[in-house]
Amino acid sequence: MKVRSLPLAWVAAVLLLLLILLAFAELSIGAMHFSVDTLLHALFHYQPTVFSDRIIVDIRLLHLIVAAVVGACLAMAGYLLQTIIGNPLGEPHIFGLNAGASLAVVACSAFGNALLLSPFLRPLIAAIGGGMLFSAVLFAAYLSRQGLAVVTTTLCGITLSAFAASLTSLLLLFNEQTLQATLLWLNGDIAGLNWSAVYATLPPFLLAVVVAFLVSPALCVLSLGEQVAEGLGVRVLRSRIIGLGAIALFCGIAVSLAGPIGFVGLIVPNIVRQLITVQPRSALWVNALMGAVLLLAADLCAQHLLGSQSLATGTVTALLGAPVFVALAVRYFR
Repeated sequence: MKVRSLPLAWVAAVLLLLLILLAFAELSIGAMHFSVDTLLHALFHYQPTVFSDRIIVDIRLLHLIVAAVVGACLAMAGYLLQTIIGNPLGEPHIFGLNAGASLAVVACSAFGNALLLSPFLRPLIAAIGGGMLFSAVLFAAYLSRQGLAVVTTTLCGITLSAFAASLTSLLLLFNEQTLQATLLWLNGDIAGLNWSAVYATLPPFLLAVVVAFLVSPALCVLSLGEQVAEGLGVRVLRSRIIGLGAIALFCGIAVSLAGPIGFVGLIVPNIVRQLITVQPRSALWVNALMGAVLLLAADLCAQHLLGSQSLATGTVTALLGAPVFVALAVRYFR
């Protein structure tokens, strides 16, 4: 049941407040607790020789930025994906994008050279892998009797994702060095990164955001049907290809940084759709904001839910997202 649409300003204000509170918690809470004065000193007067400054900036601030970027990328990818294929169950993790991106990164790590392992090429390699597997999902669904129907596309996505995950596991079995380096990453965890990895994702992230904002109005018209879109002057094939390129880039960035974290792209767009009715570009940045909030909250739970024992962030999002997926599937197919 759809709730009454809320004002965009209210939703944005609440999300910004939550983001600030979660950011403060991410920076201050941990094995060492820091006061507001210590945080402000580290952020505005950083000194690499001060231990607390290094903990706050080089570990916790890095962790915070990665979580926010990955959450925003996955949420925007999910929104664009659901809009393009008209499927409320559309999600990068379910439709093969994350699995394809992970397979591409692991394959390059196992057999590639130093150039392919460059932080600047890693997001692009992941994006290519995710885009190729998602194209295979669409092609397999198109060959069926029902075409790109919701149930067909979803089942093809789950099947090919499992196949890609099996290939990834097979590669890791024959390459123990790659297994040790990527085991935690494959569980969807935001750890062990450095600032150079974040800087490397900045150009593809900006490119994906610009492309997504430019193509989102056309994709929204596409959700009304191809004939309606063509009648309104939308170039259907070109818009879909451009949109899929933006989705692949978002997923490539997210996977290259944090591994295959699932269900953020499923939960966030469905919540936003229930809360507000706005123009596509406004919906896109609201999804990005809520995605950042959701993943930061999941990351805090992963770090502190079990006390001294940490969980992978992807484990928490899976615990949240799996029931949501089941509920949406039951409601859709009932």
